[in-house]
Amino acid sequence: MKWEKILVRYGELSTKGRNRKQFISHLRNNIRFSFVDLPNIKIQAERDRMFLTSSDDSEIDALIERLPKIFGIQSFSPVASCSKDLEDIQATALQIMDSLDNHEKTFRVTVKRSDKFFPLDTYELQSLVASNVLRKYSTLKVQMKKPEIDLRIEVLNDAVYMMAQVIPGAGGMPLGSNGRSLLMLSGGIDSPVAGYMLLKRGVRLDAIHFHSPPFTSERSKEKVMDLANQLSHFGATVRLHVIPFTDIQQSIQAQIPENVSMTTTRRLMMKIADLVREEIGALGIVTGESLGQVASQTLESLTAINAVTSTPIFRPLISMDKLDIIDIAREIGTYETSILPYEDCCTIFTPSCPKTKPKLEKVEYYESFKDFDELITEAVQNREVLSFPMKKSNDFLNLL
Repeated sequence: MKWEKILVRYGELSTKGRNRKQFISHLRNNIRFSFVDLPNIKIQAERDRMFLTSSDDSEIDALIERLPKIFGIQSFSPVASCSKDLEDIQATALQIMDSLDNHEKTFRVTVKRSDKFFPLDTYELQSLVASNVLRKYSTLKVQMKKPEIDLRIEVLNDAVYMMAQVIPGAGGMPLGSNGRSLLMLSGGIDSPVAGYMLLKRGVRLDAIHFHSPPFTSERSKEKVMDLANQLSHFGATVRLHVIPFTDIQQSIQAQIPENVSMTTTRRLMMKIADLVREEIGALGIVTGESLGQVASQTLESLTAINAVTSTPIFRPLISMDKLDIIDIAREIGTYETSILPYEDCCTIFTPSCPKTKPKLEKVEYYESFKDFDELITEAVQNREVLSFPMKKSNDFLNLL
């Protein structure tokens, strides 16, 4: 089927008022970024919808395949066009129905006739097209309210346009419309899902990961790099800040009582994350914590961890069941990477009996015997910064 254009419906951002143009501009820019490899795409943004066109049929097919990952789109429809000749209209309608799974489906034809000089009125065109379709597809059943297939025909001055598919989009808000935050990316199941949920609300992300060689391997680091790369597929560059954390963890093990060592570890991670956040100009910190899931995620533990910063901490999974989180991880494609059996710095020194209700004053008392500030500053300064999606290497080309 040859499609003329794609109609994009905005969804939630269409509820915006005077600042709607800013949200539409973000969506336009995100589409350009995501389809930079398709040079012939043209974007026509209107107040309530957007049209994407290309002179290359393969680019239209690529748009249909990849648009569902772009945040800010409620749904979209491939649109075909034809002349205003009745036989051409009927033939195009059959071509569209051929491209759909139409066996034993409910069906209707909806006509909008903007060209008032068109010789057939709305009801006549609707009847002629529907009867022609039903003659070919005898298993279709006409249903005027909420049919499974709604063949929409719009008669304009220049041509007739038709669509029947309504493909769900990712929803949410366009990336960049709600600032930037820093995601604490551990390599487990939860944190990539938390990142996805903030991306869906229009928040651009940097990510921070704590790496403790030789206790954590290069494989564990590569796993986190893969997760950062997967998050970048939703329409924006993701920078990953890899923090050398070995010296800090060893100092914690030497100084802090074992049963509160995990609380101190999380507090120092949060301090480092806050310094990186300030340096990159992010407005918040994102974590994958879910209330009560592990000892460091009780209300008492979270209170002790929060005490090191006044920065907003976003925990989009805080009330979610683990199985629901796993379902989202499978849906967005991060689950199989997350379950790879490589250790992270939070698991290698896990105490046998961690405090589930640590007292903030006691944690601060234990930490007062060791000045961690120098180690924190050194870790921030010596971090490695990677950008995803990674640019293809030109090393081979440079050899030519």
